[in-house]
Amino acid sequence: MTTATRAASHQARKHGKTSGGLTPSPYSAGTALRNGDIITRLSLIVFGLGNIIRKQFIKGLILLALEAGVIAYFFVSLWPYLGKLHTLGTVAQTKVQDADGFWTYKAGDNSVQILLYGVMALFVIALFVLIAVASVKSAYKAQVALSNGERPTTFRQDLHALADSRAHISLMFLPTLGIVAFTILPLVFMISMAFTSYDKNHVVLFDWVGLQNFKTVFGSSGDVNAQLFLSVLVWTLVWAFFATFLNFFFGMFMAMIINRKTTHGKAFWRACFSMSIAVPQFVSLLVMRTMLQPTGAINRLLLNAGIIDQGLPWLTNATWARVTVIVINLWIGIPYTIMQITGILQNVPADLYEAAELDGANWWQRFVNVTMPYIFFVMTPYLITTFTANVNNFNVIYLLSGGDPTPVGASAGKTDLLITWLYKLTVDKSNYNLGAVIGIMTFIVLAVISLITYRRSGSYKNEEGFR
Repeated sequence: MTTATRAASHQARKHGKTSGGLTPSPYSAGTALRNGDIITRLSLIVFGLGNIIRKQFIKGLILLALEAGVIAYFFVSLWPYLGKLHTLGTVAQTKVQDADGFWTYKAGDNSVQILLYGVMALFVIALFVLIAVASVKSAYKAQVALSNGERPTTFRQDLHALADSRAHISLMFLPTLGIVAFTILPLVFMISMAFTSYDKNHVVLFDWVGLQNFKTVFGSSGDVNAQLFLSVLVWTLVWAFFATFLNFFFGMFMAMIINRKTTHGKAFWRACFSMSIAVPQFVSLLVMRTMLQPTGAINRLLLNAGIIDQGLPWLTNATWARVTVIVINLWIGIPYTIMQITGILQNVPADLYEAAELDGANWWQRFVNVTMPYIFFVMTPYLITTFTANVNNFNVIYLLSGGDPTPVGASAGKTDLLITWLYKLTVDKSNYNLGAVIGIMTFIVLAVISLITYRRSGSYKNEEGFR
């Protein structure tokens, strides 16, 4: 047994199993490359070589097949795009007249395709590196086992470990793959777009422009500028705050009324709110939008009753429109909060109330010192998630007000959120690069607020239970 393998074996025995049943692995890629033999090191180039030589044929062949498949896919499908990623294409579409007088078109470079597949190529390279690391670690593990006079694990034993001690890897593989493919990859593609000239004037062929789009967004002129961005950002945060906490407090108030011992027909009232959830949200919003028009049902009812002399500007005046969308959102959000808090109220530890009563606390003191802290402790992650969802609450704003009223010449209306503004910039105006900048700024704002709020909450500081 060599000194290196003795050290690895000693480390494996030293760590042993932790209290949680997990064994910290001493077989890191760095250790494998430093202490491994030539076969282990060659496994970084020929995946699975160490496993095949050490009679782990199935594992070795799987690693080798993965290497061959990734390399083949990379050079056949992605390599041409990666080579053009630095320019995003230079060949424009051309039109040529043949001998018969007919015009034929010769396709040029497509910058969107180059950018997308170029980003995919970078992800495939990262995948290749991960497989290479796994190959070296696996080869080194087999080397250490043979040096200790043991037999390397068989393929059946590896499968059994994936269903038992390493079940977390099996269960998290597909979700992680989905997150990478459908969240991280599009996110990187969108972020990359913010540094290009991809707009309505450069739909097919565009190039890198560095920070020019950020200068435009934070500049002082144009349809998109710093003043407009700041205005939309402030309204977005105001909207998210009221849409989150008004729903929470009104929903909590209603849930506590229904949950009182003196309230009769608890099941009936809860069923009523549950049925309002069953109605599709977009149906309710479109109906309310129609009713709130200047000549809509609500104004007609008020006019016929003699309460008003002219139609109220529910969605045509900036202040009225902002208040209206917040109030309408209560109808949509309160039922969800009632269902959430009802379950929490029914699970508040009874001994906390008993101790408060023994100390002579009245109903308000019990609410402030027991009920409210417990609800906040349980629901803080939910409130943070709800706040984030309201910042990105596209449906309520777009279906109810469409972002209106919109000043003449402006690219965003008075009720537009960052997300609806982004939609208008990309879908309506085809300014994909500026939309990407808005998307990046939205992500930064949400990430900062969410992380700071959550790390300061009791749910984070005291994960084991409420005290």
